[in-house]
Amino acid sequence: MTWSLLESVYGVSAAAVPPNALMVGLTLVQGAAAKGAVCLDGTLPGYHLHRGFGTGENSWLIQLEGGGWCNSLRSCIYRKKTHRGSSTYFEKTIPFTGILSNKAEENPDFFNWNRVKIRYCDGASFAGDSENKAAGLQFRGQRIWLAAMEELMSKGMHDANQALLSGCSAGGLASILHCDEFRSLFPESTKVKCLSDAGLFLDAADVSGGHTLRGFFDGVVNLQVQESLAPKTADPNGNWRDCKLNNERCSASQIHFLQGFRNHMLSAVKGFAASRQNGLFLNSCFAHCQSERQDTWFADDSPIINNKPVAIAVGDWFFDRSSIKAIDCAYPCDTTCHNLVFK
Repeated sequence: MTWSLLESVYGVSAAAVPPNALMVGLTLVQGAAAKGAVCLDGTLPGYHLHRGFGTGENSWLIQLEGGGWCNSLRSCIYRKKTHRGSSTYFEKTIPFTGILSNKAEENPDFFNWNRVKIRYCDGASFAGDSENKAAGLQFRGQRIWLAAMEELMSKGMHDANQALLSGCSAGGLASILHCDEFRSLFPESTKVKCLSDAGLFLDAADVSGGHTLRGFFDGVVNLQVQESLAPKTADPNGNWRDCKLNNERCSASQIHFLQGFRNHMLSAVKGFAASRQNGLFLNSCFAHCQSERQDTWFADDSPIINNKPVAIAVGDWFFDRSSIKAIDCAYPCDTTCHNLVFK
């Protein structure tokens, strides 16, 4: 499975960028190298910042970029020659869509906040602090996180009256890992919450009965359905290939297997859901990184649970307008998912 295919199926690039999307320029963290806070190849980390305005002037939303992981020297050496491991290959401008949009009709609760996307170039969810000199690899995700936070605090985030740390996939896992650290940056009077979009990776049995995900976490893990539930090692004959790329091609037995994974996840989050302050929005659509995509975040045909798209549910949860414990019916009962089939 190539990175380009993974991104086309799971990344924000899978959705068309709205023609009027805000394009935001790249800023490199100039003081990062002195702190050892560098990408896999030793280049400077970076972020994209669009300033808040009006009532959102002192509110901050941090989005940690996702993009899988590398779990071996070979895969990390390859990765450092891409935008997932080197700022040399970062796009100079990127579109801010979904939860990063600056338009109220696209992002009703966070459109006028200070919105930041921190680029992902350490290969391990902004975690770890080591190196492999022989391979020319720097594993400095924790230092990148700290350097980015220090930079943003100096740019006004220290005055925030409310802040939300978010991320998808590898970035969603990072938002879980760094949530407590993020909370500690602010005084108790600041409203701080953390959002993990598709950042929960379960130790689930794959289609051969093995635990590919558990093994991959020895190095770090790849994406769920494609690389842990039905990896090539568990599916050498490619019986799951069509199902992985288009859920409408899944057989009844394959859908039954995926429903078992759904039940495993619901069991895993049961304790988390018991807390009133925690929120859940678990829909049954075959889509990844829904907070970053305009079509899944907030659009006329976005997936909904209890008549709410994820954008409204997240806003209700963050602002304590209502308790959000939204769990969708099992696929394929939800007709709002049918616009999200990837072909």
